[in-house]
Amino acid sequence: MNSKKTALSLILGVFLTFCACKTFAIQHEEHAEEVKNAETEAFNPTTAILEHISDSHYWHVVGETSIPLPVILYTDKGVEFFSSAAFHHGTEAHQGQFYTYKLVEDKIKAVDANGEVDKEASSHVYDFSITKNVVAMWIAGLLILIIFMSVASSYKKREGKAPKGLQSLVEPIIMFVRDEIARPNIGRGYQRYMPVLLTIFFFIWMNNLLGLVPLFPGGANVTGNIMFTFVMSAIVMLVVNFSANKYYWKHIFLPDVPVWLYPIMIPVELIGVISRPFALMIRLYANISAGHIIVLSLISLIFIFKSIAVAPISIVFVLFMDVLELLVAFLQAFIFTMLTALFIGTAVEDHH
Repeated sequence: MNSKKTALSLILGVFLTFCACKTFAIQHEEHAEEVKNAETEAFNPTTAILEHISDSHYWHVVGETSIPLPVILYTDKGVEFFSSAAFHHGTEAHQGQFYTYKLVEDKIKAVDANGEVDKEASSHVYDFSITKNVVAMWIAGLLILIIFMSVASSYKKREGKAPKGLQSLVEPIIMFVRDEIARPNIGRGYQRYMPVLLTIFFFIWMNNLLGLVPLFPGGANVTGNIMFTFVMSAIVMLVVNFSANKYYWKHIFLPDVPVWLYPIMIPVELIGVISRPFALMIRLYANISAGHIIVLSLISLIFIFKSIAVAPISIVFVLFMDVLELLVAFLQAFIFTMLTALFIGTAVEDHH
């Protein structure tokens, strides 16, 4: 009983630490911005929240400290490479080899001699920069590689023995994906899809968890980025359709309905091919973004009311939301993977 109490106290302590770090980090950053603009405008929670959940060419660490990231631009005149530090947090323009560039609402635009956005030149500038979300994905991928290479090495060394250490943590999760997701939804031949299902599950889960950590290398809103969920959904669509058997395509192009219904049924079925991964994309994006927005909104109450009395109430609710988001982080990875397995299962199902 004492060990359970100790473990529970430790977990709550970690949650409180994360919550406090997140609150103080955001408070410090927003306070600096508030002081900077105090003479001209009041605190705008919408702007502050959107800045925190959007992608960026900088990775904010603490206070005024940020890590500049590489900028890669493809233009009609050639390719340019430089550091985002050249923008000085958007306050200055950078004279490149082909155009003069400026950071406008964290978007790189070409500007004229007066510093105004040149829409014609900007239409020829394509941004392929290494942004905060890209680096966060690399970190998540690297952590997954380290974890699974370590587990694989342990299995080789302890062949035939009971799992130990990190093995005992990872193995039940892999068994869960196999027994509760892949096997029931795909059926016969599920083994060939286990690598892609495990990759999807752990990659989404790891990015979700890192997004809850308030300090570097966490804090990036990767799974709350619509382009990330779009690419993941596109991968699912390709896997499903390239795995589909003849019965799947027959159901789409030659459904078991009267011929005169074909002009209605075939377009509906084709729309379904696209709408299913589209639903995956929106579900993950909306749920993760909503959680971050709620947490930031609760913290913003301190600056809206400008009272220290609001801080304890705000922190309590933020703590509750952070604990809830830990569940949502796992749940969204599970739902995305389960629906992927379900779509694969419908595509490879034998005709009965």
